[in-house]
Amino acid sequence: MSELNINFRDIEPYVPGEQPQYPDKIKLNTNENPYPPSPQVKKVLDSFNTDDLKLYPDPNASELVEAIADYYAVDKKNVFVGVGSDDVLAMCFMAFFNSGRPIIFPDITYSFYPVWANLFGVKYETKPLDDNFQIVKEDYFCENGGVIFPNPNAPTGVELSLDVIEEIVRYNSDRVVIVDEAYVDFGAKSALPLIQKYKNLVVVQTFSKSRSLAGLRIGFAIANEELISVLNAVKNSYNSYTMNSLTIKAGAAAIADDSYFKQTTDKIVETRENAKIQLSKLGFEFNDSKSNFIFARHKSVKAVDIFNALREKHIFVRYFNQSRIDNYLRITIGTDEEMQALIDFLTDYLSD
Repeated sequence: MSELNINFRDIEPYVPGEQPQYPDKIKLNTNENPYPPSPQVKKVLDSFNTDDLKLYPDPNASELVEAIADYYAVDKKNVFVGVGSDDVLAMCFMAFFNSGRPIIFPDITYSFYPVWANLFGVKYETKPLDDNFQIVKEDYFCENGGVIFPNPNAPTGVELSLDVIEEIVRYNSDRVVIVDEAYVDFGAKSALPLIQKYKNLVVVQTFSKSRSLAGLRIGFAIANEELISVLNAVKNSYNSYTMNSLTIKAGAAAIADDSYFKQTTDKIVETRENAKIQLSKLGFEFNDSKSNFIFARHKSVKAVDIFNALREKHIFVRYFNQSRIDNYLRITIGTDEEMQALIDFLTDYLSD
């Protein structure tokens, strides 16, 4: 094995959130939507002809691409789809970050970015967020091989203003800028209006959060036709059939049901705002979140102690043992009942 393993790729993988199996669990650790998908998705599942599974799916995912294009009022040539936004982002790394110069992203951000960079041999540099967890725009006014950042940021939930995003995109006009909008539907402003103005901008979103389809894996990018063409070329050089037939149909049904989408996202925002009030009364501090989670620390009790106490009661939140944020908890917004159970436990725990 000593001769064999010198050919192995040595890489530290991304670590996803825990998927607890306890039947009584309250799962507030992976930013899933607490509500079921659109009823239109169930209709697709109930009526799907399983005989179709003997055939390869449409490699262009045309039905889904057209549904996304219609919803966002863009041409279908401006849309790329993949197996969750992680797949889309990985394709972006392969497609656009090949100059040999380091790409740049925040020091506190989605932890998959450095994993992809290492996997694909892309050099990178991180730029520190300020004390309020905001991007310092001037840090991105430099020579680089590309820019990527989430908005709202993960795991902080902080929104970057559209004006600042535009400044970063405009300065980096000869490099691709990717805005990862996994959580944009919970109250933040999307950078999608800038697509028509800037040829170097890629906006990536997902059906996993706001459309309750984490289990089906649907992500998409919207950009100018040239960038989408490059993404499709990379995908078709890797795996032409990335999206299965059932997912294509269910995704198209989900995005067409706009009233249900707005109903559930509005409910999550309402629950989030109420949770902010309750957590603040209990001594927690946090920046204003525009996502479906709250990134909070307690004024006097260590985050890891709270995390472990919650876990013992099968209430799961996310803890990051990472510099600058190792005293914070990321708390996904669940149903009102789930959030109340969290608050009730914290009230008792913090009063002891």
